[in-house]
Amino acid sequence: MLETSSFPREETMTSLLPRPSLGLPDILEMFETGWPFGERHAMRVETYAEKGEFVVRCELPGVDPDKDIHINVEGNQLKISAERRHEERTERHSEFYYGTFSRTLLLPTSCNTDDIKAEYEAGILTIRMPRREAGMHKEIPVARKGK
Repeated sequence: MLETSSFPREETMTSLLPRPSLGLPDILEMFETGWPFGERHAMRVETYAEKGEFVVRCELPGVDPDKDIHINVEGNQLKISAERRHEERTERHSEFYYGTFSRTLLLPTSCNTDDIKAEYEAGILTIRMPRREAGMHKEIPVARKGK
């Protein structure tokens, strides 16, 4: 589960599909370790705020960052997808997950999406998004209709 208690609710990044607390760790572990329906697999992420920016880190070992990682911002959503390709081998045993990995996160309203930077090192994708300066508080007057 993404930890959101370190800063106010409007400043958090959360999964679009938050994990409910059902007390079913075995079922939830199954969804985290391997997507049972088709070729999609869960992407493990961690999010936090640091030095005036939001940070998302994703575990993506064995992925070529030049052609197999795609990061998009659509509205207030950060969409991350990647593909781990495998080579055909005979007589093999593998516990690796191959195929497509993806995750969509809601961005905080104070996130500056114009200056997002991403880097990949040692199997970890790190995405840094600066916080926008807090806007001035402005009260909106309410007009009486017909006057």
